[in-house]
Amino acid sequence: MRILYHHRIGSRDGQAVHLEALIAALRGLGHEVDLVGPASFARAPLGHAPAFVGTMKRRLPRFIYELLELAYNVPALYRLVRAARRYDPDFIYERYNLYLLAGIWFKHLRGTPLLLEVNAPLARERANFGGIGLSALARSLERLVWRSADFVLPVTQVLANEIHAAGVPESRIMVVQNGADAEGFNAGDGGAVKQALALRGKIVLGFTGFVREWHGLDRVLLLLAQSHVPGDLHFMIVGDGPAIPALKAMAVNLGVANRTTFAGLVARDRLAGHTAAIDIALLPKCVEYCSPLKLFEYMAAGKAIVAPDQANIREILVSGISGMLFSPDDTQGMGKAIVNLALDGALRERLGVAARAEIAARGLTWQNNAARVSAIGATAARRNRAQDAATVR
Repeated sequence: MRILYHHRIGSRDGQAVHLEALIAALRGLGHEVDLVGPASFARAPLGHAPAFVGTMKRRLPRFIYELLELAYNVPALYRLVRAARRYDPDFIYERYNLYLLAGIWFKHLRGTPLLLEVNAPLARERANFGGIGLSALARSLERLVWRSADFVLPVTQVLANEIHAAGVPESRIMVVQNGADAEGFNAGDGGAVKQALALRGKIVLGFTGFVREWHGLDRVLLLLAQSHVPGDLHFMIVGDGPAIPALKAMAVNLGVANRTTFAGLVARDRLAGHTAAIDIALLPKCVEYCSPLKLFEYMAAGKAIVAPDQANIREILVSGISGMLFSPDDTQGMGKAIVNLALDGALRERLGVAARAEIAARGLTWQNNAARVSAIGATAARRNRAQDAATVR
């Protein structure tokens, strides 16, 4: 099949990882995929965030910046039309972004089916994290885009429920969780990484990904500073982000800098080794609707996982079987789970084996996701051709 993948991603963070992994898997199945998005994306290195966009966000009134986002749809539509002329796609696959209307415009202009991947209710998310200027318009356009797609592909059932409540029929909602490269993450050389980072003999607590304030890593540093915590616990943060400077300062102030390693950005082809070096993989905090990419990578690597006990996480992990879940409202819960795992190597091994088994049993891989996406796209394309034929008759 010919697939037109449309996005408005500027930063090379977890969004880009998802995009590139799914495209590679689709191409691996023999599909043709044409990527249409901001020109700067293809040139951006790992960890890049467009400085110009960040400056505009800081300096412009929110409503002005959001009007510019709406204006972006004009060149975006032009790029889609130009791509379609040379490519004639069977369907569009679009990663939803706030105020991104070009995909539904293109759908109505050419009659090409639209599959919409939704990772967050962005009108609400932006209001909660950073603020929004045109809140009523944002909510209205979000509902319009969701309702206009042939199929909406949320990453969790929690998010699917919200999309259904916004007026999208259940028959057009297909949950497609994030995934992992199961073979790649199962083959990481953790021993070599521990040797290189002087972590031999340590029980390594690990977090991978782009680090922001809402990830709650400060809680781990506070735990390390407590006297009852085993002395061989060591915290490794693999990644970069705006929260890193404050975390480094906090580690020094708490006297745990010598028990904390900031590994920095690690290329994707080296991440499996760093993940393999982790003994207890951490997800201290996450929003209630997300599908954390790192969670699937931890599972594929066979790690014992500590994560919050909330609905979106329970879609993937079973507490005490494939992970240790703690109540987000219990300020001591995460620490208790970590200490219990630190003292029980057999439990860590059992949880890790079960987590890795879930990846295989439930097909939580990019390859399986690509197969599902292409099947949904084929259904949409068949329906579209049948409607066209009925119209002609």
